[in-house]
Amino acid sequence: MKSHVLHRNSLTPPPRAVSGDGIYITDAQGKRYLDACGGAAVSCLGHSDPAVRAAMHAQIDQIAYAHSGFFSSDAMEELADDLVAHAPEGIAKAYFVSGGSEAIEASLKMARQYFLEIGQPDRKYVIARRQSYHGNTLGALSVGGNMWRRQQFEPLLINASHIAPCYAYRDQLAGETDVAYGLRVANELEAAILELGAGSVAAFVAEPVVGATSGAVAPVPGYFKRIREICDQYGVLLILDEVMCGMGRTGTLHAIEQEGISGDLQTIAKGLGAGYQPIGAVLVSQKIDDAIASGSGFFQHGHTYQGHATACAAALAAQRTIRERDLLTNVVKQGELLADGLHDRFGQHPFVGDIRGRGLFRGVELVADRETKEVFDPARKINAKIKKAAFARGLMAYPMGGTIDGVRGDHVLFAPPFIVTEDDVAKIIDLFELAMNNVFTAEGLS
Repeated sequence: MKSHVLHRNSLTPPPRAVSGDGIYITDAQGKRYLDACGGAAVSCLGHSDPAVRAAMHAQIDQIAYAHSGFFSSDAMEELADDLVAHAPEGIAKAYFVSGGSEAIEASLKMARQYFLEIGQPDRKYVIARRQSYHGNTLGALSVGGNMWRRQQFEPLLINASHIAPCYAYRDQLAGETDVAYGLRVANELEAAILELGAGSVAAFVAEPVVGATSGAVAPVPGYFKRIREICDQYGVLLILDEVMCGMGRTGTLHAIEQEGISGDLQTIAKGLGAGYQPIGAVLVSQKIDDAIASGSGFFQHGHTYQGHATACAAALAAQRTIRERDLLTNVVKQGELLADGLHDRFGQHPFVGDIRGRGLFRGVELVADRETKEVFDPARKINAKIKKAAFARGLMAYPMGGTIDGVRGDHVLFAPPFIVTEDDVAKIIDLFELAMNNVFTAEGLS
């Protein structure tokens, strides 16, 4: 059947999903797929949660949408109350959008406007990290540090600076402690600020746990505390991108909780609405809210669907369900089982270099040589072949290439729903092993 949809890949249109049941998706041919990645770390409650569906139906029966330029809604107000009540220290408001890229875009504009409001118009530069991904709009892509994603759009991007990631497996020196390594790479931020001019930098953007581009790379202890100190010292805003790693994915509601700090702005999406409606948000600190409220009183930004009532109702139901069912406890428990299972099965695998992550956010980095950490030739497209082999066996995993620099390196990301069971975890590992064996045998590497 001919499709008039411009799919992500014009050469291989995907199968049609027709139903969802728990952690499974069924296609039009009746084949079931175990969703071990939540799509893209989105479907944290699976695909058939009754409480979220009921909340959406109830909201639609009242009013589905009213433009935020004219109205607020109970759903939007209650979701904001809920998010602020459970937010990191200092967060006062929530600004709603339709997804992660919009959230980053809004946070960049909010950072710029904050400095205009407080009389520091020279602050215009943004610093981020290499090998982080912050979204696909032009502003978000500009601060993103994945060279492959940026390359063809480079002439359209705003100027942003990039420092080293906190990527211990690749960059920690022999004999260097975790703390020493963390301080070394964190101090690159201070150097970058001084190079640009201490009074000209507006914000530093970072994922607390790096997601898609590097595969669940968590920071070493002390790294983010030093980042926070540097930002405070030079008056730079800290924007935390928790679009993928946040809202319970790493075992705490906010990934940054595990680092003992909070940001000035924090973006959330994906797990916020669990995939039942498109939604994202910027969590706004008190000082930024105060600056706008006592200044112009108007954030010069907006989207047609921001604060969409049905999306807010779905997100509120999702967050309440996670708490009422104590699902973060399951994230920790099953995350440890997943990590243990991956280490048991692949810890000595000749083509697995690193197994990492937190909670139900786990990455497996693939290498051609465990000792030297040498990567596979990108032309072999190992990550794409593993995705295809896993999908053929009914497993949705999230492999990516360009792990190291946007070109070289392969990894596989796992981010199953929070409702996953011990049996589900075992099945994920079994199916992944079959896919790995298929690929490496076909490549003549078994």
